[in-house]
Amino acid sequence: MNAARAHARWRSLPFASLSQIVGHGAPLILAPHQDDESLGCGGLIAACAARGTPPVVAFLTDGALSHPGSRSHPPASLSRLRAREARVALHRLGVGRAVFLNAPDGAAPMAGDVFNALRATLVRLARGCTAVVTAWRGDPHCDHVAAARLAADVAAHARLPLLSYPVWGWELPDQATVPASSGRRLLVTARLGAKRRAIAAHASQHGRVIQDDPTGFRLPASLLAALTGPYEVYLR
Repeated sequence: MNAARAHARWRSLPFASLSQIVGHGAPLILAPHQDDESLGCGGLIAACAARGTPPVVAFLTDGALSHPGSRSHPPASLSRLRAREARVALHRLGVGRAVFLNAPDGAAPMAGDVFNALRATLVRLARGCTAVVTAWRGDPHCDHVAAARLAADVAAHARLPLLSYPVWGWELPDQATVPASSGRRLLVTARLGAKRRAIAAHASQHGRVIQDDPTGFRLPASLLAALTGPYEVYLR
């Protein structure tokens, strides 16, 4: 399937309720970076918190690679900044706790001893959860692929359903080949304000904090437009 067909399919997926998507309890959310949770599933996180089942949110990488040329924010400083932003974002979504796994940004493991240790940690975190939710395996970013592989292993070990949210998949060119998938949409209109405030909390990723790295990452307007509409997409 090419990306144009996938995008059209995502936009026409059937709507489902929150409970139909993640069950009646708290899901485990695995975000590749600090901002993916707000971009990809901020509405779902806010909706879960509002009904009294706040998700367990874990961040796979340390976020230290977004501005590699910055002298004011070297990697350790940038990682701390992004963790603070993530906590603010989650607070705006109604979640009071975050787990930081601190895999290296841009080099999250896809196999091996570190991968296995991360899986064991996440399986423990998933106890009592009703689903595992992570980035889509077709997102064109190595850390998103690593998160998808890790979450699939966790879901299998914990015997939980696995769902994924596309982030960078929305930016794929029309003719790019992508894995076929089915899924459902979640209407998040009532949580859209909280979601947008959470996305804004990641100020370093909007170019509002780090001024000494002109090559540093900045969230593109096209991606923000794709991810701040009235619904979110969850793929199986």
